[in-house]
Amino acid sequence: MDCSGEHNPSSTSPPHTGTTIVAVTYAGGVVIGADSRVSTGNYISNRASDKITPLTDRVYLLRSGSASDTQAVSDYVRYFTEQHESQLQRPALVKTVAGMIRSMNYQYKHLVGAMIVAGWDAAGGPQVYGCPIGGTLSKESWTTDGSGSTYIWGYLDEEFREGMTRSEAEDLVATALELAMARDGSSGGMVRLVTITEKGAERRCVAV
Repeated sequence: MDCSGEHNPSSTSPPHTGTTIVAVTYAGGVVIGADSRVSTGNYISNRASDKITPLTDRVYLLRSGSASDTQAVSDYVRYFTEQHESQLQRPALVKTVAGMIRSMNYQYKHLVGAMIVAGWDAAGGPQVYGCPIGGTLSKESWTTDGSGSTYIWGYLDEEFREGMTRSEAEDLVATALELAMARDGSSGGMVRLVTITEKGAERRCVAV
């Protein structure tokens, strides 16, 4: 993740999304994880950043790209979600919150943010939505993004299976992040995990 917040839309260089984020569904919930390194160019400005942002009690956002851009998006969407829940008098659906993220990404294409929305609701159970740069939205059983994702797509595709237990899903996400951090210079620090179920969200950190 880049904390410089600088991006030139006319530049021919691809946007930098230095980080690794992963989300995996399992029977009963979702496990999401991220590394904790934030860089400004080649300088590591924060080795213990939290790239996992709560939008509601059971919907979380994984952020990669420009730290300032993705923080702004999460703040706006959290505000709109609170208004939405206040009007309906019920928790927001995961797909509704994901749609807000997609809309922000699409309308403001100068923002550099590849994000993942994950959570649980009574209507759809555990859900994961990938929202890459540009405003696409894709519902998946698992997904990954950021510069480190290049190294672990094959691993996740091979190891993921439907109906995993919570422990298996947590181990899969933690191992995938550790593998990405071993190869990707823009990913590092510690592994942060959040497990989201009907009962709420639980956090833990894994030292690497």
